[in-house]
Amino acid sequence: MRFVLFYHSLVSDWNHGNAHFLRGLVCELQARGHQVVVYEPQNGWSRRNLVQEQGEDALHAFARACPELRSRMYHPESLDVDAALDGADVVIVHEWNEPDLVGRIGACAAGLPLRLFFHDTHHRSVTDPRAIHAFDLRRYDGVLAFGREIAQRYLRNGWARAAWVWHEAADVRRFRPLPADACDGDLVWVGNWGDEERSAELREFLIEPARRLGLRSRIYGVRYPEAARAALREANVQYGGWLANHRVPQIFARWKCTVHVPRRAYAQALSGVPTIRMFEALACGIPLICAPWSDSEDLFRAGVDYLQARDGVQMERQLYRVLHDRDLAECLRRCGLETIRNRHTCAHRVDELMGILDQLDGSPARGADALRTVGA
Repeated sequence: MRFVLFYHSLVSDWNHGNAHFLRGLVCELQARGHQVVVYEPQNGWSRRNLVQEQGEDALHAFARACPELRSRMYHPESLDVDAALDGADVVIVHEWNEPDLVGRIGACAAGLPLRLFFHDTHHRSVTDPRAIHAFDLRRYDGVLAFGREIAQRYLRNGWARAAWVWHEAADVRRFRPLPADACDGDLVWVGNWGDEERSAELREFLIEPARRLGLRSRIYGVRYPEAARAALREANVQYGGWLANHRVPQIFARWKCTVHVPRRAYAQALSGVPTIRMFEALACGIPLICAPWSDSEDLFRAGVDYLQARDGVQMERQLYRVLHDRDLAECLRRCGLETIRNRHTCAHRVDELMGILDQLDGSPARGADALRTVGA
């Protein structure tokens, strides 16, 4: 089949976590013999910021690390949507596209023998519902939502006629346990500071426990204001800046543990939606401890695949346990990796997508045991 995907960026992961899953999805579809074309805007904010901060070398490094991944750059005002859809069997349009383009794709797809989906991997359905209401999805077959609550909101608000739960997953071709010739320290975290969506949480569950325990710690990410960097310095936590996502497995291999600190919207209003980093950490076999987060969709095994901490004091205790109990750390590595490989790889998500296509075509669903449908 020919898949045509419209996303913000395949090339840049600067403050753009959806690129992680997109890359794994494209690789898996290609491995199964499908043709995949990814369109991304010429001057998208993620690519633009990456080049401004890291230079063109960052793009060249990505091309060397992922030679099979290429996107077609376009100018939104001059994109020939009819030509882009020509010969497509499946079209997926990410929610970070402009409403005008989303509507144009829907209009051009009308009457064509293809399946058209809208892909939502953000919390805007809760935090900025007017932005979602601006999308015209009348001609779309439905929404692929990375959480049950998000899918249900599309149906409750009449934004879409169908919705399926389609969680992100780990690209296990790249995210896997790697050998390391040395250990760099105790605690590493890879994530962005953001727009004050988890500033207090990062201080409580990451910076302060590291300071109190005197851990050798390092944080990677972007959009850290000076106040945040000052807090890291005071806690003796190293700041590593931006880290290309394809290098993350190498980093995880050299540190003893990491944490999951969800943004406030996911911890409170959108329970059941972990960040992509949780999938990736478990896939790399690094022990993981989570700040408060409700796994309402039973994606993982709490206390088995990862440890939980209800507050900063308990986070400190859990970090101490993992760093001083080798058997516990090894059990977390093994069990978390097992759950990823059994349930949460990009191959599983492609199976689910194929099951959705079969469902729409009235065929017996492939991978039906993994398919979760909302409002069917």
